[in-house]
Amino acid sequence: MRFSLFISRRIRQNKAGSFSSTAYRIGVAGVAIGVAVAIITFSVLFGYKEAMQEKVFLFGSHLRLTQLTSGNNLYEEAPITNTAELNGLFARVPGIARWQAVAHQSGVLKTPSELKGVILKGVGRDYDWDLFKTCLVDGRLIDYETADSTYSTEVIISRKMARELLLKPGDKVLIYFVKNPPRVRNLTVAGIYETGLIEEFDDKMLIGDIGLVQRINDWDTHTVGSYELYVNDFTQLDQVYRQLFESTPADMFLMKITDLHRLMFDWLLLMDTNTTVLITLILIVACFNIISVLLIMIMERTPLIGLLKTLGSPNAQIREVFTHIGLYIIVKGLIWGNLTGLVLCGLQQRFKLIPLDPVNYFIDTVPIAIDAYTVLWINLATILIVGLIVLIPTSIISKIQPAKALVYKK
Repeated sequence: MRFSLFISRRIRQNKAGSFSSTAYRIGVAGVAIGVAVAIITFSVLFGYKEAMQEKVFLFGSHLRLTQLTSGNNLYEEAPITNTAELNGLFARVPGIARWQAVAHQSGVLKTPSELKGVILKGVGRDYDWDLFKTCLVDGRLIDYETADSTYSTEVIISRKMARELLLKPGDKVLIYFVKNPPRVRNLTVAGIYETGLIEEFDDKMLIGDIGLVQRINDWDTHTVGSYELYVNDFTQLDQVYRQLFESTPADMFLMKITDLHRLMFDWLLLMDTNTTVLITLILIVACFNIISVLLIMIMERTPLIGLLKTLGSPNAQIREVFTHIGLYIIVKGLIWGNLTGLVLCGLQQRFKLIPLDPVNYFIDTVPIAIDAYTVLWINLATILIVGLIVLIPTSIISKIQPAKALVYKK
């Protein structure tokens, strides 16, 4: 066994209750707490971002293509007729995972006692219903098979609409479309959804059959209002956008979800900045903690250092002894920190122990998304940064004089 490893092991085996033993445990606890907090923080951040993005993608998409018009109303869509040409274009652009045709139409829901302005989003059978199921709180999805005509009259409304209009699944409701002359249809509430994004979606959006919007607008079945496109990798959104934009006809308007809901995504980006600041502060505290622990151990072992120098040990060898102690504290802290952080994240992910107020946070429980690469990065960064900091306190060993150290009074 190497001499430095042997001495460092003996130093670590302090008597329980000694000052250096307490400092050693504090050092391990400091690293463990820092790593656990970092893992939990990133897991909550990634989980929250995923949850919010999924909610946005329920009624939006990564990219949206519409016919260019002079109007400013996002939901007053001009008809898109060259659907076959566009479907071929989408298939040729790398990075696009899938797309779906939709159509929007403004209207007014009417019950015997209430009125409410809404936006009907008409979707087809190719709509991503698996994603939409995550926010369905009552009832069921639209049943296209039981439609009595060429389109289904079933709709899915928000919980906020259901409360305001006193509706439940199975109830009938009239919708008046803003046309000249106005058109009215009798709809059936099939289900109720809730995203928590009240201003963006819950207050105005309901889901229906795209065939209904086509009939109201006197469009044929090949005419749609807009296309919603999804990319394989959301981090490559800008790149796919540029590729598609170059091939898009001049009379079409292409928009990214990050521009359509800019405030939402700017807010999520701000969360990244806050998390970076928090993790930086945690690493700074962990570094100062390690420096303090090693300084305490060096001061308590000053006579030993003097004796080793007297026996001929060079400064580098003695510094290596305390470097081993610092690295051992880091590794032990990493083990406990990873174990604690991952276990707590797993418990929250499985049992939803910590609730949230959906009014303020838009979701009802703390979301967790554990990313293996991020956990690995946290461990490597801790080893690298804190490991380099270990060299600072050990540098004072070269200044200790053997003659004074041997008479040093603890």
